[in-house]
Amino acid sequence: MKTPYKNIYNLLNQNRLIVWSLVIGTTVTCIVAILSVIKLQRETVNNAFMVNTDGNVIPLKLVSQKENLAVEALSHLELFHTYFYNIDASNYQKNLEKALWLGNSAVDALYRQKKSDGVYNRLLQYSLIQKVLQVDSEIDLSKEPYSFQTTTRFEINRGTVVDSYELVTTGNLIHVDRNYPKNTHGLLITDYFEKSLKKLRNEN
Repeated sequence: MKTPYKNIYNLLNQNRLIVWSLVIGTTVTCIVAILSVIKLQRETVNNAFMVNTDGNVIPLKLVSQKENLAVEALSHLELFHTYFYNIDASNYQKNLEKALWLGNSAVDALYRQKKSDGVYNRLLQYSLIQKVLQVDSEIDLSKEPYSFQTTTRFEINRGTVVDSYELVTTGNLIHVDRNYPKNTHGLLITDYFEKSLKKLRNEN
């Protein structure tokens, strides 16, 4: 006897085939979407963007950021030591204010100690000129915080006498947000310590 309805098993198989096709298609679509998002995220991480004067967004590659870290760290240390030690009666307040933006509370504590010891009063009283001659730094960039040791050579002009000194300082560098123009390298000096100071013989 014939029936107008198809075999129930054929209908179930057909429905199952449709369901599996939808599941597989949806899964493939999701996988492709996830991979696309991951690829886009990686490309985005390797790029920064800035807006030029015309209002256009310009991508800036950050692939070489690690390579530039050494240059920025050395520049940061040279800038700090120049501001902190290259001082005279006319510029010491301005220079020290700039230096304090480049270090944390350890730098501020050293500044306050020097101020308490009368270092800056003597600078004013005797019109001393302290001039940085050379800044050499060694930095370990293997992991953050980046430890450093800096040798700064400077001279103190007392009018009739000029004395030269060599100062060795140590500390660490950490990343912070860049602050233009106060901290352009986005680095901060921590655990700052004046390790040794010696007077050099005048080369005459």
